[in-house]
Amino acid sequence: MTSSEHAAIAAESLAVGYTNDPVVSGLDLAVPVGSFTVIVGPNACGKSTLLRALARLLTPQEGRVVIGGEDVRSLSAKQLARKIGLLPQAPITPDAITVMDLVSRGRYAHQSIVRQWSPDDERAVASAMAASGVSELRNRRVDELSGGQRQRAWIALTLAQETDVLLLDEPTTFLDIAHQVEVLELAVRLREEGRTVVAVLHELGMAARYATHLVAMRDGRIIAQGTPAEVVTEAVLEKVFDLQARVIPDPDTGSPVVLPRTVSRRRQV
Repeated sequence: MTSSEHAAIAAESLAVGYTNDPVVSGLDLAVPVGSFTVIVGPNACGKSTLLRALARLLTPQEGRVVIGGEDVRSLSAKQLARKIGLLPQAPITPDAITVMDLVSRGRYAHQSIVRQWSPDDERAVASAMAASGVSELRNRRVDELSGGQRQRAWIALTLAQETDVLLLDEPTTFLDIAHQVEVLELAVRLREEGRTVVAVLHELGMAARYATHLVAMRDGRIIAQGTPAEVVTEAVLEKVFDLQARVIPDPDTGSPVVLPRTVSRRRQV
């Protein structure tokens, strides 16, 4: 396990929630630098709560979140936005905004009263749109795009921030299988280019195929973490999802494939 001082971002003894009763409690997580880390688990287990705490959208009741050796609570909003890019669940697109305008908003953290739009901003936006595959859509309205195109436009906004860490909260929800693959392959390319990507996913098969580091949660705790082969096992699936399944290697990639047998008991959603 990567120690927190050498992690891209880390949670230390974290307790966080929406009321006095924490959803996540006593949690330690160190995200490896340069990884594509995916958090999986059943509904209401604390996945998105953890991600929101990493992004400082939720204030810890106990413990802390650390990036670059600094408690995120000590950073200003602009300082944090230069360190962490966040794609929230189902982001709301402003009316009649173009892809270019949307992505340009990612440069807010790099501007000030004395430093307005610059050639560096132009380069960053162009690079982000190219990396996300939306350059040809720059003049299109975001609300006219397909689901996959729209998600890539939002990812381009986070890329334009030029942060080392990207947090993606359920980036494939409501997308068809082709668009899911499109978004996850983009995440893989970003990792290969040196970013650290952390995503919450519901699709266990997709997580096992694309992640380099998996974190399995249940009831606000981390049950297992490691490579997909270490986490996606019959024992862990039973413990985390109450799922009896056979796990076999993918014939093309060698990544684990889950073949469900029965659900040992129905979980409450």
